[in-house]
Amino acid sequence: MKHLSFKNGDKLPILGLGTWKSKPGEVSQAVYWAIEAGYRHIDCAAVYQNENEVGEGIAKAISEGLVKREELFVTSKLWNNSHKKDQVLPALQKSLSDLKLDYVDLYLVHWPIAFKAGVGFPKERDDFYTYEEVSISETWEAMQKVKEQGFAKHIGVSNFNQNKLNEILEVGGQQPEMNQVEMQPYLPQEGLVDFCTEHGILMTAYSPLGSPDSRAERHENDPKLLEDPVIKEIANKHKVGAGQILIAWSIAREIAVIPKSVNQERIIGNLAAAKISLDDHDMMELRDIGISHRFIDGSFFTGDNSPYESSDLFDPA
Repeated sequence: MKHLSFKNGDKLPILGLGTWKSKPGEVSQAVYWAIEAGYRHIDCAAVYQNENEVGEGIAKAISEGLVKREELFVTSKLWNNSHKKDQVLPALQKSLSDLKLDYVDLYLVHWPIAFKAGVGFPKERDDFYTYEEVSISETWEAMQKVKEQGFAKHIGVSNFNQNKLNEILEVGGQQPEMNQVEMQPYLPQEGLVDFCTEHGILMTAYSPLGSPDSRAERHENDPKLLEDPVIKEIANKHKVGAGQILIAWSIAREIAVIPKSVNQERIIGNLAAAKISLDDHDMMELRDIGISHRFIDGSFFTGDNSPYESSDLFDPA
């Protein structure tokens, strides 16, 4: 398995198991199957409300001798309702308790926006803090502290655009080591990738197969990435599935990728995508695919009741 390397030499397996939208009752088994199949990178988040079950799957695999804790790379994320400096450590400790771990390998600020304590998803203006009330720098300073205390080996962000990354870089101290964002051939994020490369920030692609069911309103007209004729043609050429090509595309770009599945066969098939070598012609065809589309558009955090705008989340297209 190919790895990405952090500046201190720690390694991140480039392909991991995503757990977003994995239902309770399924995710513990999925995590166990993934570890059994050879995955060593598990991506979690407090807001997925399944870290307790993810922890059960990890604990079972460790207790049965399938893996040692130090061989696993586990990521979790700070939810938007815990951005104040005194909330970051308790939020991480709750995730650690649920995951049954002493530390996470990577802890990310999930989104660059802040909610009031106890708000899962905001319904009205009063559920939000503004940047004046809770700044990104306040949150980042608290993130640096949890790393210093050993609860997270590495720290980073998710869904941060270039402007917000610059704000964090100006804080000083530990720079973000990872930026996890939506990336797939309809949204290659080339400007953001160049920025992160220039600043030594690794990247992870979420929703690599497209995620049309995650919009604030379901859009029946969303393009279907897995049915794209260009992707299907490349899949046929390599005699693999369309999803495997989409995973291989991120790996070819040296970007970590975390496809989600709770189906044992698909979990194994996704892992096999790491062995696919896309050639220059494949990459050129995917680069020139001709469709531009963002599946996770952040509209559940913006709008009339929010102090935040789309430009706080995403670089201009």
